[in-house]
Amino acid sequence: MWRSQVQASEQAPVVLVTGAARRVGAHIARAVHAAGARVALHYRHSGDEARRQAEDFNTDRADSAATFQADLLDLAALPRLVDAVLAQFGRLDGLVNNASSFFPTPLGQVDAAAWDDLLGSNLRAPFFLMQAAAPALRDRRGAVVNIVDIHAERPLPGYPVYCAAKAGLLGLTRAMAIELAPEVRVNGVSPGAVLWPDDGQFASDERAAIVAHTLLKSTGQPDDIAAAVRFLLLEAPYVTGQILAVDGGRSAHL
Repeated sequence: MWRSQVQASEQAPVVLVTGAARRVGAHIARAVHAAGARVALHYRHSGDEARRQAEDFNTDRADSAATFQADLLDLAALPRLVDAVLAQFGRLDGLVNNASSFFPTPLGQVDAAAWDDLLGSNLRAPFFLMQAAAPALRDRRGAVVNIVDIHAERPLPGYPVYCAAKAGLLGLTRAMAIELAPEVRVNGVSPGAVLWPDDGQFASDERAAIVAHTLLKSTGQPDDIAAAVRFLLLEAPYVTGQILAVDGGRSAHL
């Protein structure tokens, strides 16, 4: 079991964060790096952002970060991603399945491509990545954190396929906690309204209604999610198979 502390570079734990170049993933990567871990920054298209982040981390602590490109919809790429991280760092202590597609799928307009994208990024890839990483994580008595969603349990109208995928990830998180016990802990973080989509999927009045329905009457910050991930990775040695809601109390009364 590893703790939140700065260690010599060659002894520091290694955490792989998928979708680490932007948005919440970037905040998660910064949080675990600040806790003393070395970070494997996965990206698909955002190579420039990932490399800049790695440069910042390595300026702070030499050899504490590296970037890894992979399309998580390509199942053959997932074992290669794990192998590349092990070749770079020699160990793997933590995995954060953060990368995700999110877009509406109105009933009657859903095609196989949308299904494959949403199920692939949100459910299939996390499973096969956990499977590929399992031996290395067992060796280090490591931990996995999956980024789930409030809508895994409370579906969002117009997004049935995304909600189904995240519901699957919620169930998979608990199932993998059983499969990987006792060596590896597996938990999930379920965000509420933290970062709105970049493409304007929610109009301003929709956003206001969502915020008004939270008990705290505010949106969360990406660092709120990052702090929860850091806690589950570093500071919760007796916690596994759990989903931690970070949603301002919205799920308490939906």
